[in-house]
Amino acid sequence: MGEQFSLSNRTYAISGGTGILGGSIAEYLVNEGAKVILLGRSLEKLESKQKVLDQIAANSTTIFKVDVLSETELFRLKEIISTSFDTLDGLINLAGGNIPGATLRPDQTIHDIAMSDTQKVVDINLFGTVMPSIVLSGIMVKQGKGSIINISSMAAKQSISRVLGYSMAKAGVDIFTKWMAQELATKHGDKIRVNAIAPGFFIGNQNRKLLINEDGSLTERGQLIINNTPMKRFGDVMELNGMVHYLLSDASSFVTGSIFDLDGGFNSFSGV
Repeated sequence: MGEQFSLSNRTYAISGGTGILGGSIAEYLVNEGAKVILLGRSLEKLESKQKVLDQIAANSTTIFKVDVLSETELFRLKEIISTSFDTLDGLINLAGGNIPGATLRPDQTIHDIAMSDTQKVVDINLFGTVMPSIVLSGIMVKQGKGSIINISSMAAKQSISRVLGYSMAKAGVDIFTKWMAQELATKHGDKIRVNAIAPGFFIGNQNRKLLINEDGSLTERGQLIINNTPMKRFGDVMELNGMVHYLLSDASSFVTGSIFDLDGGFNSFSGV
């Protein structure tokens, strides 16, 4: 059973690995003996995170500055990974998030939505998952194995006010996960798997002001979330690591096309 869960000496690429969730997952993987390829648009942030990870395990991390919405850059990255690493055992698509212009204020209606910002959010969250998955899975097809993990959201499962673009994108990620899973399994074998994790509410830089006031108390929106979360708390970023570990490891060898909620019960609760 220990061998089934082992991630030692495997290589995993992570987009958005310099964020709070991605950074925690990267540190966990390095602690488990894995090699990590960090992908991001900010070389400064990548270098800073690499220093942290190399303190855990020297030479554990490689960084690449890449725009996951650029097909040209992704194919160049695919070529580099193919020639520089023995295998690519997994890909975690964490690039995404929301922007203020795509978030309606409480006093706004759907008619006030910023179309251009909404489209940007759809692009980074949906196509920022679709494009690297399609391009880098070519490495996995060639080697005959690999695990892809996408990031869904509670916003994909029911309407959550104010975040239309993010909700549409994450709903797209859900069906892409299922579509990509069946496509790879039926045409390239049972050793290439695609699944998604749907986090509940975790505090990050992008949503902190929406959920927590400067004095540490909950905003109205934050309180609504806690009221509808049976566990009565937000998630800790480290609580994602167990599911990531399972989906990357051989212990989940018969699992593909699935979306796993990590939400403290939010999606199971009607509010009554």
